[in-house]
Amino acid sequence: MLFHVRMDVHLPRDLDPTVRAGLVARERERAIELQKAGVWPELWRIVGQYANISIFDVESNDQLHEILSSLPLFPYMTIEVTPLARHPSKV
Repeated sequence: MLFHVRMDVHLPRDLDPTVRAGLVARERERAIELQKAGVWPELWRIVGQYANISIFDVESNDQLHEILSSLPLFPYMTIEVTPLARHPSKV
């Protein structure tokens, strides 16, 4: 199952810089792990925002929820999920 996922990150301005750096580093590690596993095949930054557009290729809604909630920055994200279907004109 393919999903288009927009993630907007809202870190508190007063977050300790050391905590912030640790969260961002762990987020990067988790994202790389999921990309290597093949469930996060596309990851695009939205210019000028702390946000991204991603494509996830997972077995179920539940698996997607587990993946998203496993992200270290999940508590600071607004996430919009759109299920995708193949277009009949796609070659």
